[in-house]
Amino acid sequence: MPNQNRDAQGHVKGQAPDRWRTLLVVAISQLMLVLDSSIMNIAIPRAQADLMISDANRQWIITAYTLAFGSLLLLGGRIGDYVGRKKIFIIGLIGFAGASAIGGIAANQGMLYGSRALQGVFGALLAPAALAIISETFTVPAERAKAFGVFGAISGGGAAIGLIVGGSLTEFFSWRWCLGVNTPIAIIAAILAFKFVHESKAEGDHTYDIPGVFTATAGLFSLTYGFNEAATKGWSSSITISFFIVAILLLVAFVIIETKVANPLMPLRVLTERNRGGSYLGSLIVGAGLFSMFLFLGLYLQNVLGFSPLKSGFAFLPFTAGIISGAGVASQLLPKFGPRRLMVPGLLSASIGLLFLTRITPETAYLTHVVPSLIIMSFGMALVFIPLTSTSLHGISGRDTGVASAMVNTSQQIGGSLGTALLSTIAVTASTSYSVANKVAEGDAVGRAFALTHGFTVAFRFSAAFLFIGAIVLFFFINVGKESLVETEGAGMH
Repeated sequence: MPNQNRDAQGHVKGQAPDRWRTLLVVAISQLMLVLDSSIMNIAIPRAQADLMISDANRQWIITAYTLAFGSLLLLGGRIGDYVGRKKIFIIGLIGFAGASAIGGIAANQGMLYGSRALQGVFGALLAPAALAIISETFTVPAERAKAFGVFGAISGGGAAIGLIVGGSLTEFFSWRWCLGVNTPIAIIAAILAFKFVHESKAEGDHTYDIPGVFTATAGLFSLTYGFNEAATKGWSSSITISFFIVAILLLVAFVIIETKVANPLMPLRVLTERNRGGSYLGSLIVGAGLFSMFLFLGLYLQNVLGFSPLKSGFAFLPFTAGIISGAGVASQLLPKFGPRRLMVPGLLSASIGLLFLTRITPETAYLTHVVPSLIIMSFGMALVFIPLTSTSLHGISGRDTGVASAMVNTSQQIGGSLGTALLSTIAVTASTSYSVANKVAEGDAVGRAFALTHGFTVAFRFSAAFLFIGAIVLFFFINVGKESLVETEGAGMH
């Protein structure tokens, strides 16, 4: 006689029998998205040379993707909730496959930037649907914890894996395959999703906040483009200042709109609770400081130290190892000490690791100057990522769970976009100033290497400052203890 909580086949009632296959499909899609946030970092020097992209504009290879992805995530989550998560998940996969194929055959920089932005658009449909599918599929807390553990492991280690895959594809095939490889993966995942993913929708008001979407996206684009213009035209240029003014006006309009509309894209009540608001602000600042590290360090390894794309990809393995080992420690310490006691020291440690990178020159060695920094940074960040998820859902109501979950990813992606644009401008400006001050000639390869490295080290100082500010924000905003973990364990059930 079966247990009263199980059916005749032995399955827990309410649990989908194909749930682990569903998790496999979602894991494939998440790995693809995470890889795509970093896979092009190693390929940038080759793509830049092939398509004749300037140093000031190369950051758009990364920013076009992260800006579209981050600014549309909340809308993507709403669309999935209303139209159906399975349907939007499959549309996202197919669209991502098509956008990746376009990027793989890009004939010029505009086509490459456009394809990367299109990847971000479909990624913004795909990512929230994937999280919601896990939450709807796994209804037993213990199994949901395992499922989100798999999801979190992919999110944490996928970026470093992307650097290795990107290096391998760039060296043995072409930088174009860093985009083209997504096409068959996405198509296979879409086919599997038809069979193993079950449809689900949210109840309630199904209206969209289109004015909010427009003002938020256009405001963030204007801000990012303003940073980019500062690299070529200067901070005091009328064009640069105009973009900053437009960005401020649009973002202020977004906040006003969110207070007026019946079904806002970003309900302000989600932000006003201090622990959640602090989590999102901290995530934004961390994204600004950390994302650009991969870009500049990858350029240093290839353009200054002369590493091959493959060797550069493997050079980031210590970061992966630190994340994995640190995550194990964090998961053990979190129930004992609570989130703030892990996140603040973690960010301080990561900030110190970034400061170590300011000591690099064209004559320093990878083992003595890069590896220690990567290990310190990664272990510190592992202490941040896991608790941040907990505090971002503190005290959230069932209606807002999806928005609150998406906000961590949204804030991190937007922070990464803005940080990459700002720090790229700072790096280019510092390199140019160094070249002028030291009278570096056009064909002086050694002088050029020192100028580039100087720009990178200045950017690393700003990155370290961002992480330090993030530690201060979390210290003052996060006031929940280990008891908050009990509250958020079942947050995805609502």
